[in-house]
Amino acid sequence: MNRLSIDTNSGSYSVYIGTGIRNKWRELVDYASYSRFFIITDEAVEARYLPSILGDENIPTFVVPSGEGSKSFTMYHKVMTALLKADLDRKACIIALGGGVVGDLAGFAAATYMRGIDFIQIPTTLLAHDSSVGGKTGINHEVGKNLIGAFHQPSAVIFDTECLRTLPEREWRSGFSEVIKHALIHDESFLRWLMERGKPVQDYTDEELQLIIEKGISVKGAIVKEDEREKGIRAYLNFGHTLGHAIESELGYGKMTHGEAVAIGMIYALKLSEEYFQTTLRMDEITKWFQEIGLPTEVPKELRANKLVNRMKKDKKAENKTLQFVLLKKIGQPVKVSVDDESALELLQACIEGSGTH
Repeated sequence: MNRLSIDTNSGSYSVYIGTGIRNKWRELVDYASYSRFFIITDEAVEARYLPSILGDENIPTFVVPSGEGSKSFTMYHKVMTALLKADLDRKACIIALGGGVVGDLAGFAAATYMRGIDFIQIPTTLLAHDSSVGGKTGINHEVGKNLIGAFHQPSAVIFDTECLRTLPEREWRSGFSEVIKHALIHDESFLRWLMERGKPVQDYTDEELQLIIEKGISVKGAIVKEDEREKGIRAYLNFGHTLGHAIESELGYGKMTHGEAVAIGMIYALKLSEEYFQTTLRMDEITKWFQEIGLPTEVPKELRANKLVNRMKKDKKAENKTLQFVLLKKIGQPVKVSVDDESALELLQACIEGSGTH
């Protein structure tokens, strides 16, 4: 088991990464300092991992339906009602057992219950290596993704790589998309290492998995340390997300996984980077690699470019209704830029017209 420290202005916490460590959560957190625990999980995770987390204890649990649809006002209200009925006090602690959806929802509940109580992340997906660290919590609105939320850092993150082995292929790929993002914005040698593996991420050994999770979390931790509340460089972590979030919203939440949408967003951002900076970023090689490992590279044909641009302008990263993109001057060198509607629309139209069906 390895331990990383995430340091932010609002406090520091540990991220534990190892195989089979979820059952040791009581030893890894400040167990005695909490009055009670409350677990939030989803239907898929409940059957597989809840019994081992509970052990002999009778910990109140709230189970949400699996999928992005649970990051809603309705589900948030139900969670808050369950917390109030459980009569939790300010010394209580919420455990988020699941993927990014559960982590975001449980974290937002923790941030707002009695104006904020502690929560612990026990992620069960590869995608959650990104979402479980950094303190972004929230729910979706039909206008856009993650528009309602709060910054609320977890008290600890316990990442058990054993949980990943039961993931369907699609979830593996979705999580790998965020690993690739960290490499693209921060470390060309890491990107080269990933590309040289030449195999799907689900075929990685436990040692390789632990390495990429640690690498991704280290990149994110360094950025969050400098900019916890996204006033500056933390925006770089949104590489691929501007279009990715618009695609998720426009298709309807859950039709495409977050990582799949971000993969398409990253390919678009690379193309936009080449145009904006008049440079070359190994587009053909990266696109081919994405396709080989099963990540989508094309904007779904049923979407309309003008509607996607309007969605992006409502994104929380937009400023004064101006499109903001994280682009790359070169791999490992991100820059936040304003892009005029016409340029974004023209490239998007070309991407849609040139795309095949999914």
